[in-house]
Amino acid sequence: MRSTRVKPIKSIEKSPTGIVGLDEITSGGLPRGRPTLVCGGPGCGKTVLGMEFLVRGASQYDQPGVFMAFEETTRELSENFASMSFAIPSLCSQKKLYVEHVRVERNEIEETGEYDLEGLFIRLQRAIESVGAKRLVLDTIECLFAGFRDTNILRAELRRLFRWLKEKEVTAIVTAETGGGQLTRQGLEEYVADCVIFLDHRVDDQNSIRRLRVIKYRGSLHGTSEYPFLIGGDGFSVLPLSSLRLDHKASNQRVSSGIPALDAMLGKGFFRGSSILISGAAGTGKSSIAAHFLQAACQRGEQSIYFASEQSPDEIVRNMRSIGIDLERWVRRGLLHFHTVRAGACGLEKHLLLIHGEITRFSPKVVVVDPITNYGSIGNADEVKSMVTRLVDLLKSRQITAMFTSLTSAGHGLEDSVVGVSSLIDAWLLLRNLEAGGERNRGLCILKSRGMAHSNQVREFLLTDHGAELAEVYVGPEGVLTGSARAMQQARDHAEAQERKQEAERKRRELENRRRQFDTQISEMRAKFAAEEQALTRSITQLQLRDQQSAADRLHLAHLRQQAGAAACGNGRA
Repeated sequence: MRSTRVKPIKSIEKSPTGIVGLDEITSGGLPRGRPTLVCGGPGCGKTVLGMEFLVRGASQYDQPGVFMAFEETTRELSENFASMSFAIPSLCSQKKLYVEHVRVERNEIEETGEYDLEGLFIRLQRAIESVGAKRLVLDTIECLFAGFRDTNILRAELRRLFRWLKEKEVTAIVTAETGGGQLTRQGLEEYVADCVIFLDHRVDDQNSIRRLRVIKYRGSLHGTSEYPFLIGGDGFSVLPLSSLRLDHKASNQRVSSGIPALDAMLGKGFFRGSSILISGAAGTGKSSIAAHFLQAACQRGEQSIYFASEQSPDEIVRNMRSIGIDLERWVRRGLLHFHTVRAGACGLEKHLLLIHGEITRFSPKVVVVDPITNYGSIGNADEVKSMVTRLVDLLKSRQITAMFTSLTSAGHGLEDSVVGVSSLIDAWLLLRNLEAGGERNRGLCILKSRGMAHSNQVREFLLTDHGAELAEVYVGPEGVLTGSARAMQQARDHAEAQERKQEAERKRRELENRRRQFDTQISEMRAKFAAEEQALTRSITQLQLRDQQSAADRLHLAHLRQQAGAAACGNGRA
């Protein structure tokens, strides 16, 4: 049986919008040469999206565009967009952008009873040809069809409009308002458009939230979830959940925590591009560790950002001076940037996009967020975890080493990260209060540190006027000692050591005395022995001399006897 190979389907051509996040959600942009419907309620950002699509097309992709408005005049549009960074007058003068207002009077239509789109097509054709437009925005379509009462005619004219746009091969955005429980007031536009994007502006627990969703996209895969977006001075910013791909590069380079003893516990410091969580109760020193971390980065010449939601920059700088850390000099040198705003000032998505914007502008190597638990006041646990997950992903994708502080409370376990992101974190340090002997001291331990051997000790964490320090582990009879209990035990141990040293010295002197006594006794015994030896030697010598004299006397006597015998014999012979 012959197998047949299925040829891959080629995706349709697309026009990138240039809007952060939107091109990623749509896998490259809007369908080229086809109409896209952007619908939503009032104030959701339809007009902004359409104008930014044209501005970025003209300035970034050399694709001139036409913006045809049916509600706002050209002057009103120019004034409304003056607060943004869109260079609309400049682009219009360069023939890269054409803006026109078309006035549609419903009263005139009702009086005559006649209305079709021929006049609109003529004006559109002229506008397109005047700048050689490749992009087109019609804002908003309800004004065009306000005079149609026959649904069949309305449907036919809608199809005719969308077909005309396709014939002109312009990438078009048509905006429409929602109504009556439908995506659009007419309930027809979404069926004839090739791509439909829904914008939603809601208020949840007094927090304003904007969401974007791609409802359909013919001929292309796309993200189908709701994505938060922000409208700021630079236009649209979308941070999609679909960007959370686990394809980050892992660096083997180490970066210092700024505390040598902590680096030793970690085995030379943290991995570059990793995420670090410092959790603990209030006053345990989380911000102090973060300040050391930032100072170490600045000393390496690396750009750093401190995101704070509890203290102003001046307060942080002043407080860190008490432990010998001068952050102000790094601010003056342009290596440290503070971004401080209360958590309740805006919603989670806006915080995330503000952080994203700061990181994009400043391009840091190190980031501190102090603390992440404050975001729990403006969102539930799942929302905060989702926000932090996207933030961790953003930082890792850019190889930024990030440190987060997390406040633990009495209602949570010592090893609870409160916002539930500990599984996302590469290194987790726990600070806690150690109560003993009527005082509270600080302790530090490493709960986890992925990819590196690390200490399992609980070390006393000290904040001194020359920085944070980790005391060596000191174990007493009842376990690890800290504070005055440690000092008292050290004093007792020192006294006992001194006593042992003195006892050893006393015994050494006693031994020395005994040695000297033995040496004296040995000397006396040797002297006595020498005297006795000398006397005995003399006695032996005298005995030997006496023996020799006796032997000599015997020889002499024998000799005399021989001579007497010989004389007697001689006399006898005579």
